[in-house]
Amino acid sequence: MELSCAMAGSSAAPPGPGPPAATGLMESDDYESLPSGVALGTHMVAGAVAGIMEHTIMYPVDSVKTRMQSLQPDPKAQYRSVYEALKKMVLTEGFWRPLRGINVTMLGAGPAHALYFACYEKMKKSLSDIFQPGGNSHLANGIAGSAATLLHDAVMNPAEVVKQRLQMFNSPYTSVLGCVRTVQRTEGFGAFYRSYTTQLTMNVPFQAIHFITYELVQEHLNPHRHYHPQSHIVAGALAGAVAAAATTPLDVCKTLLNTQENTALSSLKIKGHLSGMANAFSTVYQLGGVPGFFKGVQARVIYQMPSTAIAWSVYEFFKYFLTKQALEKKSSS
Repeated sequence: MELSCAMAGSSAAPPGPGPPAATGLMESDDYESLPSGVALGTHMVAGAVAGIMEHTIMYPVDSVKTRMQSLQPDPKAQYRSVYEALKKMVLTEGFWRPLRGINVTMLGAGPAHALYFACYEKMKKSLSDIFQPGGNSHLANGIAGSAATLLHDAVMNPAEVVKQRLQMFNSPYTSVLGCVRTVQRTEGFGAFYRSYTTQLTMNVPFQAIHFITYELVQEHLNPHRHYHPQSHIVAGALAGAVAAAATTPLDVCKTLLNTQENTALSSLKIKGHLSGMANAFSTVYQLGGVPGFFKGVQARVIYQMPSTAIAWSVYEFFKYFLTKQALEKKSSS
């Protein structure tokens, strides 16, 4: 999530959790036999909880990432490391400053991830039955993940715009509602989706890299796709790190479009508001050259590794737990 998952940081889920019968717990076949209505609700609840926890636990590092991606940072907001940035923010701007904007992130992450996982799981199963009956089709997973990303980003993009504007150094906005009203009044509703195409362009390859890496690691650590917390954590962390590093240039462009960094745009004498991925790429290159596309890569990887590990472990736990409860209820009735 990203799944960055990213989320951000969330992506494809294994076919279905469940340790071997010898443990006394359910098998994956039991999971797959669940009524579709129960399974859909399970994915939505598990996804919502995973999304909220993923984004909130690592939120201070996300604040640092946004600032370190600034193309023309204020001298008081230039940082050499994530630790230095967090320490400086707390000492000079107050203890709670790294958490500013976390409320709008929580509001967006819940429904965004609920829709993502529900759409993904539903499409994955339907398409796998077509492409590879009785098996797990990577093509089906890729298509399902891409479609789910459209829904996720449509919900999350406005929250990202507000969040990143509140995270910037010397932000003129004092609250979420105040930021929403000001942006709507001065830039119009379209401002909340100015980075949508860039975000999609980033998230599709992010999800592809994330999923491929996750599956490769899972094939070695958890080939039978049982509910195995350690494998979900390790595979999720590695997948998040690789995907985050590879897609950092697109994330830098997204941050520029979301924040409309005044100092950076003024230095190039850009009037009005910057829009479009091509313009964002050109602006980043003019201001920072090739290294400019990797500003904040350290913070992005440090943020994404635990974020995706949290998302996968929490999602799989809740999916397993809720499914187990549903099966027990079904067997007792």
